[in-house]
Amino acid sequence: IGVGLVGFGLFFLLFGMLLYFDSVLLAFGNILFLSGLVFIIGFRRTFTFFFQRPKLKGTSFFFGGLVVVLMRWPILGMLLEAYGFITLFR
Repeated sequence: IGVGLVGFGLFFLLFGMLLYFDSVLLAFGNILFLSGLVFIIGFRRTFTFFFQRPKLKGTSFFFGGLVVVLMRWPILGMLLEAYGFITLFR
């Protein structure tokens, strides 16, 4: 189930970007991606990954970008998410 949710999340993210940053598709893709991640590695491990002390800057940018996308500012939100993603996984 988790791999399918992550796959659909990535599909909706890509499709949302191809349709000139459609905010509904991007928000749906983000929610599917995060829920799939929880299904794959578990809630506790996901929580501990995102909220470690050295990764709080990346987490705040990633979730801040998610909130901005949900507020219908997709380009700014995706830029914030991309920066957060890069700082989380470097």
